[in-house]
Amino acid sequence: MANMNEAARLDALRRLDLLDTPPSEAFDRITRMAARLFNLPIAAVSLTDSDRQWFKSRVGIEHWSIPRLRAPCATVSDNAATLVVPDLLKDEFFQHSHLAASGIRFYAGAPLTTHDGFCLGSMCVLGTEPRQVTEAEQAALADLAAMVMAQIELQHALGRIDPMSGLPNRNQLLEDFADLEKDRPAGERRLCVLVNLASAAQLANAARVMGSSYLDSMVGEAVRSFRAGVAHGQKMYHLGATQFAMLAPPGMEEIECVALVRQWLNAHDQWATSRFVTTPAVGIAPFVLGDLGCLDVLRIAHNAVEDAFATGDHISIYSAAQDDAYRRRFTLLNEFGRALEHPDQLRLVYQPRIDLRSGACVGAEALLRWTHPVLGEISPGEFMPVVEQTSMARPATAWVLDAALAQLRSWRADGIDLTLSVNVCAPNLLEADFADSILRRLARHGVPPGRLELELTETTAMENLGAVHGTLQALHEQGVRIAIDDFGTGYSSLSYLQSIPAHVIKIDQSFIRGVEHDERRRALVAAMKTLSHDLGHRVVAEGVETEAAHALVRAVGCDEAQGYLYARPLAPRDLAAWLAATPREACA
Repeated sequence: MANMNEAARLDALRRLDLLDTPPSEAFDRITRMAARLFNLPIAAVSLTDSDRQWFKSRVGIEHWSIPRLRAPCATVSDNAATLVVPDLLKDEFFQHSHLAASGIRFYAGAPLTTHDGFCLGSMCVLGTEPRQVTEAEQAALADLAAMVMAQIELQHALGRIDPMSGLPNRNQLLEDFADLEKDRPAGERRLCVLVNLASAAQLANAARVMGSSYLDSMVGEAVRSFRAGVAHGQKMYHLGATQFAMLAPPGMEEIECVALVRQWLNAHDQWATSRFVTTPAVGIAPFVLGDLGCLDVLRIAHNAVEDAFATGDHISIYSAAQDDAYRRRFTLLNEFGRALEHPDQLRLVYQPRIDLRSGACVGAEALLRWTHPVLGEISPGEFMPVVEQTSMARPATAWVLDAALAQLRSWRADGIDLTLSVNVCAPNLLEADFADSILRRLARHGVPPGRLELELTETTAMENLGAVHGTLQALHEQGVRIAIDDFGTGYSSLSYLQSIPAHVIKIDQSFIRGVEHDERRRALVAAMKTLSHDLGHRVVAEGVETEAAHALVRAVGCDEAQGYLYARPLAPRDLAAWLAATPREACA
């Protein structure tokens, strides 16, 4: 972690473009002031590079840098704290330093810290005689360091005003928030209002078609109207391309704030030439001074904006429960990546599929399970939707495929001959080499292609039909079976059913559970069975839990069934034992 922090610190330093730059009178003025204030011959603005201390400004020093090793300024950077060494020669660590060897006896340095918490170096004063410093002198040195940082921000594009909107920017908000915490009573309840004028997709489309000047005019219109309709003299801040924020005045309640914002949004047609292209969303984040820092307030306000976009209501008040859900999803995402590296957390279970005519077990569906060492058992319904939306979809499916095919090979060696179904998601099917990777895995594990069935949901198939058709066709031609899972819950488009190279249609369990008590469901199941059979597909009824449901889906003409009536998902040994104990045949 220390190395990562140091790499981030060095990156922050280099992004400021300070190292090896010419002298600046603005910095030299502060350095001269420090030397006079402490009545010392040497003062410097010292920046801590990877292997040196480089002086942006210096008084009483001829050289531009010294080695970082054992340099007091490096210690200031490492600890991000003020350091005073009354006598270098009496300090066990610094007595062998470059400074001590050069005749320096006294050192005092205050950290130069960015708003992000990275210490760039120090504002330091040095002397050739030992001495002490008073508390007032330490405070003065800290003030000088703050002056240096203010000058750095001013000179290196980290200023306080956005040039396009003329509003104060994020850095100014951070500073104003810090002042607010000092000036206002702790425990005061306030509101942060964050406005995003367009969703990411809307913003990308608008910029692509109309260019950046369109976005500039959109922001200008919104700022002027918001200032007049909502802000009423409150300071506004420009935080991103189409984002601005306001800290509501003391005493404003959510109801009043929502009413003002709603009125502003309802007048969107009057002030926005972009009304047909973009849709603003507003997040309102209540907070208590002293409980949350500025960055945390902005984070929860951003969460509220995303909720506003998601719900379509255009205004959302921050929800702690929703935030906890997002945090858990983020945690699961990170932890699942670690689980793939330590797969003892992951395992497959297998749920049998039964041929309804013969009663034989003809296959099984491989289902991923995750037991986290701290979080415990995590439902696939919770973690898989998150994983499928990220780059981990590919390694997750690869792990499942390898584990499933290895188990299938083991069963075949023991005389158990089943077709094994594995779920795949949209990102998998969009991989250019997905079909080839499947065939390579089958060859490596020595499993015939016809014993692997890939399940994709109806929605996945329909949304990406053009892109995935070639992949599915290539797998179909090599003998890999294709199944449409959760049929009836997605688009239910006849056009894709006749074009997609599928072997099996799996009727979703929501139609099967309770089917024995619902005539409409029976009619739907019968219709889906007939349609699928007419197109040449086998039909599997999912979620069969009662003998009555079994009898009904068999009478309707479904080919196979899967559900708790037959068996819950089983560990490999348990499935083998179940096959041995069941009165039905072990295989087709």
